[in-house]
Amino acid sequence: MNLTPAQLAAHLDSTNLRLDATAADITALCAEAAAHRFACVMIYPSSVPLAAQALAGTGIKIGTVIGFPSGRFSTAAKAAEIDAMHLAGAHEVDIVMNYAALRDGDLGFVDTELRALAQRAHNNGQLVKVIVETCYLDADQRLTALRLCEDAGVEFIKTSTGFGGAGAKVEHIVAWATARRGKIQLKASGGIKTLADARALIAAGAARLGTSNAAAILAEFTGAAPAVPPTSGY
Repeated sequence: MNLTPAQLAAHLDSTNLRLDATAADITALCAEAAAHRFACVMIYPSSVPLAAQALAGTGIKIGTVIGFPSGRFSTAAKAAEIDAMHLAGAHEVDIVMNYAALRDGDLGFVDTELRALAQRAHNNGQLVKVIVETCYLDADQRLTALRLCEDAGVEFIKTSTGFGGAGAKVEHIVAWATARRGKIQLKASGGIKTLADARALIAAGAARLGTSNAAAILAEFTGAAPAVPPTSGY
């Protein structure tokens, strides 16, 4: 696959969801994103106002997480957070599906919640990605999650929070890419550390990659840095 540096950067959601992230860390993440033209920054809700200030005038999108990381929040709480983040300046919301309900077979609840939340975000003009935590789903459940996301009309289905038992797997992206019925896009996240990881997931069909190593992966691509050693975090 032939990518330019700009094309690779446009696949990357530069992420800091570390539990110990400081305001200085978020400001630095935003500066990197503006310099390299990443697809967006992905941060906790409380950091969105800071990012909005740091990225004003740059055109870089701000993404945040909703119902993170368990998905086991009330629909009303998730909806309120979506609206609050719209007012704070978030352009994209990565909503954690209540995948426990999916695993329990309560598909009606999951369907109703996803449709309501997607409509709420779309009314705000926000792009929606739904995190389904693939490591806790079997093959049939992963395909059911895809169908539910498609039916809800969201733009992306996303593999992982980065806080589950495992992150993105190439075979899961391939299965979704093969089974999707329409234009829903795929986001891989969790454990993406190196350029080799990024290349494999993009080749499998991922349009976005959520990673805390975005700048290092891009530097590896351009030859400005060696391969990135594994690190902790998203």
